[in-house]
Order: sequence, then structure tokens, then C-alpha cells
Amino acid sequence: MSKLIEDTVEKIVEELLEGTNIELVAVEYVREKDWYLRVFIDKEGGIELDDCQELSGRLGDILDEKDVIKGAYMLEVSSPGLDRELKKEKDFRREQGKKVNVSLYAAVDGSKVLVGVLNGYDGDNMTIDEQVIPMDNVAQVRLHIDF
Repeated sequence: MSKLIEDTVEKIVEELLEGTNIELVAVEYVREKDWYLRVFIDKEGGIELDDCQELSGRLGDILDEKDVIKGAYMLEVSSPGLDRELKKEKDFRREQGKKVNVSLYAAVDGSKVLVGVLNGYDGDNMTIDEQVIPMDNVAQVRLHIDF
């Protein structure tokens, strides 16, 4: 059910952002204590509060009008943050050449966590530094932050 809601909201947001310089990064519909619909957006130079408020208002109106989500939920529109998760092909292509943290399902060379430069991605495999990692062994990929 939550995947259906996420896909529906993603289509609505893509239409709302058409013709703008704002990109949809991800949509999450998750239950914590309450239900949360989270929409993550980004643009060159970074997202501003006004961008989030405008999209939140327009999206909220459409979701209410179309009654997409039955029951109560909290709508949050925000930036994905500095350590954004890479999920879609466009994420991997955009972040080529950047350092990433990769969490694996099964250890490679004795480790389930790799840190290196994303040098390639073809949908089935990703290349970190010179090491080719099958995507079916990848649990999560996030941009690396150096402190």
C-alpha cells in the first residue's frame, strides 16, 4: 500500500515540478508513531525554505482534493541533506566521481561497509574505486561526508 501511495505522489510531484529547476529526489510514506509522507527535493545551489513551503502547499491541496491518502498523516517537504541516499539511476549518474559510503548485505574482503569514489554504474553493478560491486549485494549507498 505504501509503495502505491509513494508512486502516486511521485507522479503528482513530478508534474508540479515540471518546468522548474527543482528535482524530485525521493518520496517516502512511512509509519513511525504516526504516518509521514516525506518528499525530498533538490536544485542546483540548494533548496530554500520557500521552495519547500510552496511545494508543500500545492501538493497538500492536490492530495486532499484527490483523497490520495486515507486517514491522518504528516506531510514534510525538505532537502535530502548532505548525506543523501542514492536510489535511482539518475542519482548514481549525477554523483559520479564523488565519495560514497556503501553498505553491503554480504561482506566483501571481510567488510560490509565500503568507502570510495563512485566511478561507474550500469544498473546491475556499481564501481567503487576499481572494485565492481553487484547491486544485488548493495543495501544502501549514501554520499560520504568528511568532517
